[in-house]
Amino acid sequence: MKKDIHPKYYENATATCACGKIFEIGSTKEHLNVEICSNCHPFYTGKEKIVDTLGRVEKFRKKLEKKSKIQVSKREKKEAKLKKKAEKKAKK
Repeated sequence: MKKDIHPKYYENATATCACGKIFEIGSTKEHLNVEICSNCHPFYTGKEKIVDTLGRVEKFRKKLEKKSKIQVSKREKKEAKLKKKAEKKAKK
């Protein structure tokens, strides 16, 4: 086996969560920063909340909103077209 190819392993590395909780874990890095831990994750706390770190939920909601607006405008166009046809038939 080759010597010195494996990274140094820290038995007592610390992981710090965004909520403030600090854990001792084993890792190849001495200090880790995490966004969610068992102390604040909705699955472990039993509280329902949306965990959105990259704005994905807002992005999805914007897409849905945009889609519904497009559907409404398509429906309005179709209704206007049918109304014009009905007016033409009524004139004849």
